Amino acid sequence: MELDLRFFATFREAVGRKELSREFDDDASVGDVLAALESEYGGLDGQLLADGEIRPQLSVLKNGRDVVHMAGVETSLEEGDRLSVFPPVAGG
Repeated sequence: MELDLRFFATFREAVGRKELSREFDDDASVGDVLAALESEYGGLDGQLLADGEIRPQLSVLKNGRDVVHMAGVETSLEEGDRLSVFPPVAGG
């Protein structure tokens, strides 16, 4: 299946682009996609997952909904879904 991936802030810098489309297996989950991205982009290695779960303070949205409120890393994906990945943000 083809997914649209969007990256923000430091993650955009690590990938070198704001958006890209990639092919994944039809049964890929959010965790599978994040693990593949960590493997492919050195700047993302260890930044997305910790002990098989999405790192704290990280926001991963599937079509605008936070996957933490779905099934987390086990959230299923379908052709054409958009996965957006936001690094932790701090400020005042």
